[in-house]
Amino acid sequence: MNESAKIGQVRSEANGRIFKIIIDNVAKRNSFTPEMMLQLSTALTEFDRNDRLWAAVLCAEGDHFTAGLDMPKFFGPGAAPQAIPETSLDPFALRKRTAKPVVTAVQGITYTIGIEMMLAGDIVVAADTARFSQMESRRGIAPLGGAHFRFLSRTGWGNAMYHLMLCDEFGAERALQIGLVQEVVPAGKQVDRAIEIADLICKNAPLGIRAMKAAALKYIEAAERSAVAAIAEVRKSVMDSEDAKEGIRSFVERREARFQGK
Repeated sequence: MNESAKIGQVRSEANGRIFKIIIDNVAKRNSFTPEMMLQLSTALTEFDRNDRLWAAVLCAEGDHFTAGLDMPKFFGPGAAPQAIPETSLDPFALRKRTAKPVVTAVQGITYTIGIEMMLAGDIVVAADTARFSQMESRRGIAPLGGAHFRFLSRTGWGNAMYHLMLCDEFGAERALQIGLVQEVVPAGKQVDRAIEIADLICKNAPLGIRAMKAAALKYIEAAERSAVAAIAEVRKSVMDSEDAKEGIRSFVERREARFQGK
């Protein structure tokens, strides 16, 4: 195992028209480090700009898609998150979505940013082992990668508020029922099925697919712009609060948080 694999990495490989992006930090349930976030941005940008690539599959090694952020490396003492270049695609498509199709394959733990990453794409295939949770508020913080509006647009107000407010965990069949994912397959088959879907997409005219996606995005882009603009206020009102500090401390110390509402 090379050194980068030991500390986690996002790697990519092209297979014909399909670009496969693989999250690989199995020892930590594929938790994201700042370096991995930058690597994912680089891979998405390469896909977006390469005319030879027509569809992408985002997937992960091991039993889990991702447990979320490696919290101490983003919020702990000495943490140094790396800024995504303005000219690059960000992993949550908050600045810009790729015009090309993205199919995401998830399995096992798919928490917080994992949900936001799959919502930044187009189609989701879930293994029957998939477990979802948008649990930021349980840690004293709030979703900052698009869940506050894309969960709503995918599943409707009641379903979105139910899971965003309860911060509960739910399975693949519930995710399918509410429209968060599009297919559920036996564990171990999710990547193959995502590649099959990407291959079927690539049999269609790429310019037509991109024009269709661009037109569909026109329908929601005004509302998304307003929601993205609100992230700064959410960050300001939540991330510097005592509850946020307590939530992160409790996570690192592996104990129940004691929130005060301040």
